[in-house]
Amino acid sequence: MSPYWSAVVRGLTPYVPGEQPKIARLIKLNTNENPYPPSPRALAAIQAELGEDGARLRLYPDPNGERLKAAIADHHGVAADHVFLGNGSDEVLAHVFVALLKHETPILFPDITYSFYPVYCGLYSVDFRTVPLNDDLAIDPDDYLPADAPPPGGILFPNPNAPTGCLLPLTAVERIVAGNPASVVVVDEAYVDFGGQSAISLVDRYPNLLVVQTFSKSRALAGLRIGFAVGQPALIEALERVKNSFNSYPLDRLALAAGVAAIEDHDHFESSCAAIVASRSEITEQLEKLGFDVLPSAANFIFARHPAHDAAWLSAQLRERAILVRHFKQARIEQFLRISIGTGAECSALVAALADILGAAA
Repeated sequence: MSPYWSAVVRGLTPYVPGEQPKIARLIKLNTNENPYPPSPRALAAIQAELGEDGARLRLYPDPNGERLKAAIADHHGVAADHVFLGNGSDEVLAHVFVALLKHETPILFPDITYSFYPVYCGLYSVDFRTVPLNDDLAIDPDDYLPADAPPPGGILFPNPNAPTGCLLPLTAVERIVAGNPASVVVVDEAYVDFGGQSAISLVDRYPNLLVVQTFSKSRALAGLRIGFAVGQPALIEALERVKNSFNSYPLDRLALAAGVAAIEDHDHFESSCAAIVASRSEITEQLEKLGFDVLPSAANFIFARHPAHDAAWLSAQLRERAILVRHFKQARIEQFLRISIGTGAECSALVAALADILGAAA
């Protein structure tokens, strides 16, 4: 700890991303990346933007990303002034904390959820209170409905939740939004395309609703960092004010071009998502045959535990076989593994490895 550090830095507990090791012939099922390539149209758009000599890269990108905003708005059936862009959904969420969640009363989010939320609270001095998931590790909408206390400074939850993969139906999301008219409700939909119904359809009816999505998962563009939010113009204006006080050019020229092409390629998007959903169903069935308990997932990962074997031990055994999964050392979920859905071959290799591990331990 350096004497030059600020008090803010001294008090931070940073987010720990999924491991990115250099292991030969690695099967990487720990960071929820899409196992399939992005749209060929996105790749072509990147090449077209580069041109023959890359001369356009000397020019700043459009600070407002107007073409991408219009494409997102058209895809989701909203007006372009309802769309905000950021460098991945993490940056979008960071601006949300400053612009919409920093109030006198605590914000609410689940006790088991995306671990960046408490990090942002520490970074931006946002008071928070966690709401326990129910015994099935699912969000109970009743826990977020108003009580006699002052309204919360905001409500934030992923849907599907991470790392559990559990989904709230849209009717339950609407109950939370409608029941908290004095608070902004932020729905983080990083994984919604793998089995959920987006709350974007509710935005026109609720001025307190903001929906955050990403191109990293279902559109296989994690390497380009494209995130966006959809909400009514008053919420979007708050985010734009923060963005333009922080970085006026969050998305580069290549990301903007690829994003437009990716969201317009409906066929590739639907086929990629369908392949992942099919693999998710298959690997869930196979793991259950091996004795695992698997939570119902609407994401591109599953959350599983084996009642007879320690999750940390299983994770270590898989790593020895060059297969990475995610293990969280956190109360209530320390016996679960989060397993990203890979290709069919990768999923088969995982199941075979687990069968071998369990057989050797019997």
